[in-house]
Amino acid sequence: MPKHLSIQTLFADQPVGTRQIVKGWVRTLRNDQFLSISDGSTIKTLQVVISKEQVGEEICKKLQTGACVETEGVLQKSLGKGQEIELICDRIEILGESDPNEFPIQMKRHSLEFLREKAHLRFRTNTFGAVFRIRHHLSFAIHKYFNDRQFFNLHSPIITGSDAEGAGEMFRVTTLDIENPPRLENGSIDNTADFFGKPANLTVSGQLEAELAALALGKVYTFGPTFRAENSNTSRHLAEFWMIEPEVAFNDIQDNMDLAEDFLRYCIRYALDHCKDDLEFLQDREANEDKLKPVDERQALPLIQRLEFVANNTFERITYTEAIDILLQSNHYKKKKFKYDVKWGIDLQSEHERYLVEKHFQKPVIITGYPAAIKAFYMRLNEDGKTVAAMDILVPGIGEIIGGSQREERYDVLLEKCKQFNIPADHIWWYLETRKFGTCVHAGFGLGFERMVMYVTGMQNIRDVIPFPRTPQNAEF
Repeated sequence: MPKHLSIQTLFADQPVGTRQIVKGWVRTLRNDQFLSISDGSTIKTLQVVISKEQVGEEICKKLQTGACVETEGVLQKSLGKGQEIELICDRIEILGESDPNEFPIQMKRHSLEFLREKAHLRFRTNTFGAVFRIRHHLSFAIHKYFNDRQFFNLHSPIITGSDAEGAGEMFRVTTLDIENPPRLENGSIDNTADFFGKPANLTVSGQLEAELAALALGKVYTFGPTFRAENSNTSRHLAEFWMIEPEVAFNDIQDNMDLAEDFLRYCIRYALDHCKDDLEFLQDREANEDKLKPVDERQALPLIQRLEFVANNTFERITYTEAIDILLQSNHYKKKKFKYDVKWGIDLQSEHERYLVEKHFQKPVIITGYPAAIKAFYMRLNEDGKTVAAMDILVPGIGEIIGGSQREERYDVLLEKCKQFNIPADHIWWYLETRKFGTCVHAGFGLGFERMVMYVTGMQNIRDVIPFPRTPQNAEF
């Protein structure tokens, strides 16, 4: 019996004239003779030519969209248009039937909102098959990039007693009876009776732990799930998402920018080199979607051209102060087209970031030197006493995709910043101690993986680039 090969392998090798077994799911059946099968290995489907007389009329009745089948026959060059090869089938077995009256994914255009409600089946569509194959390749590229550059992968804790961002919007982890928790004499909850003996939460970042490892191993990175209990229903926010966070001893802010830019361009180049068919499909899909939008909302460049532009060009680098000046001098600001105000000291909004990259520079931008008051406590204070050695990388269509900084390595300065941010020193005593025992300049950044996948695939909603999105009021599947 021939070995079962993937459809991707068959298209790549094209072993015409050989007997093959192909397994997959039925996409379409035309004229009771031409069966289109997908196995998920590629966006391409394989045409299987069947004969009702040879395989049996009873089986043909069960060849409905969504059914799982095993086919066997001889592979040959296709005489029809639109496909290179086809399987002339003489044996077919129904591995799993599908009721056409109930199967919700049909050969027609479904809205992305509808498919989110069918997330257990949306992998079978061309769009989501392409998105999640690209997601895999990007994940692999990230590990390859860091491994090839002698970084060590660190598994930072998912359950933590600290809040790395100081945001306070965290998911509590507890074994206490929420209906009747143990209480102290003053009526407050007795957290010492909880599993960890103190309040614990799902992590918002692996950065602080990565810093500890970097100050011994030199170069480390984390790649794991993070959680935010922010009650936001925008197209850019998830309650559960994945973060990549490298930390490097002896790197300053300039080294950090160089690493982040090189890393981002590498990952995009990897996708361009390894996901050609899927990117071409998503590019065509985006072009068709753009036809339905007003002219000023359409993409300026096709998807692949946008990615090539980023992969092949250096990023613009400006300070926060320069960015504010550009915004204040813009016609957009003068004509009051910004929803949010622009002045020194504000946290830049998405509309400001996208104006800088899409309108003004028309390329990715790295902004440095943010006001200390709007950035996290661990970022190194600059000599001016007002700004920190922070950096954000902004890309067209997304806005911020990477955020990072040189970390504050001076014990006294870091201790003072903890006081300013109302962070009890005893909560992060272990973090502070690293500044007492062999401290050194070090830096790192965080990349939201889903935002990266959004950018590479051209998808407009973050819920469409993670298999099972977790958002307010939604934890299905």
